[in-house]
Amino acid sequence: MNKTPEEGNDKVTEHNFEQMRRAMVASQLRTTAVNDPRVVAAMGAVARERFLPASQAALAYLDAALPISPGRAMPAPMVLGRLLTEARVKSSDHALVIGAGGGYAAAVLAELAGTVVALEEDVALVGDAPLPARVSRVTGPLTEGWSEGAPYDLILFDGAIERVPPTIIAQMADGGRLAAPIVENGVSRLAIGRKAGDGFGMITFADAEAPALPGFAVEKGFTF
Repeated sequence: MNKTPEEGNDKVTEHNFEQMRRAMVASQLRTTAVNDPRVVAAMGAVARERFLPASQAALAYLDAALPISPGRAMPAPMVLGRLLTEARVKSSDHALVIGAGGGYAAAVLAELAGTVVALEEDVALVGDAPLPARVSRVTGPLTEGWSEGAPYDLILFDGAIERVPPTIIAQMADGGRLAAPIVENGVSRLAIGRKAGDGFGMITFADAEAPALPGFAVEKGFTF
């Protein structure tokens, strides 16, 4: 699925992508409260275009979600930047990315955390873009998380959800954080959740559109 920039678009060079990446940092991140220097540096270092289908690579730094397959899309850069900023990622964190797709969010998170598990259920999306050694790719149902690697200090959803399954909350370490776009009444909001003992709660902090991850819709009669 993933191609190098040269294979994806002969008219776009590595230098062009570097320029677009710097522009993304300046116009999309710094202007939207992505103010953690570590997050800004990580997103400025990871080549987003390498984690997209060849047909989308030239659009990698647009302020928009980009399709990666029917029904799936990579969120806009600002969404990831805001979530990681509010998550206060520590270098010692053991993290899980749910809905990892080609691995972009996992690659960025690996610049900040100690170890990262990248979970994807659609093997066609995984691709072959290289990831840091501290990232482990795994395949399985998104709604079940990845219990083999638990507990996690941070769980990041790389797409919008309507609910957080109890199975995934159970995989959080005590004091752990969860970062996700949450859909409430049809509106997508960025949110941070925290676990303390047996308790778990989430607080939204910004409105932001994000593509949905499959399997996390609220069932009829369910109350969040």
